[in-house]
Amino acid sequence: MDDTTPRVRVPLIAEKQAEGRLAELYEEVKRVTDLPFVPDMFRLTSTRPDLLEVILSGYKGIFLDGVLPRRTRELICAWTSKVNQCPYCVGTHSFFLQVYGGSEELAEAIAGAGSPDELPVDDRTKVLLHLLTRLSREPYKITDEDWQRAADAGWSTDELLEAFFATALFNFITRMVDGLGLGAAVTASRTSQQEVPTSGDT
Repeated sequence: MDDTTPRVRVPLIAEKQAEGRLAELYEEVKRVTDLPFVPDMFRLTSTRPDLLEVILSGYKGIFLDGVLPRRTRELICAWTSKVNQCPYCVGTHSFFLQVYGGSEELAEAIAGAGSPDELPVDDRTKVLLHLLTRLSREPYKITDEDWQRAADAGWSTDELLEAFFATALFNFITRMVDGLGLGAAVTASRTSQQEVPTSGDT
């Protein structure tokens, strides 16, 4: 075990101490995130590789391929994290948002915004983020009219389904991260402390 994140309520197995299936999963995490380390979000379930495998499968389902551009998927996850007040996940996915073409201005705006209307994005994207905000806060209030408004803004059914999946998964992830004590500060995210690669490095 290690003690690099003393606030966390569960043991975190260090990479150098991982064995067997856990070691394999750690290597896969680094491959799919393209990071030189295993983010602590994944290590929350390091004592239960079966649960880590489920989380990793969901992560790959969102980020390895999809109908939405990766930048849009990262924006959705960063915004959902902001709605759920999880600084750790906001920092992590604001980093990835910039890696995949989002501006520093947008990343900074997410950290302080109270509504999609405050973000430097187009109206089409604001419509989507308003719908996804409702999905996080009060999904039982979503109506056919809400869905149609997003469709009228130009979002296809496949895009909306993928956006809903990403938002729902990040509602799960932020609750895991916050509930287990990891999410209190953006500085807890080692990913957020990485330097954003310059264009051409990714």
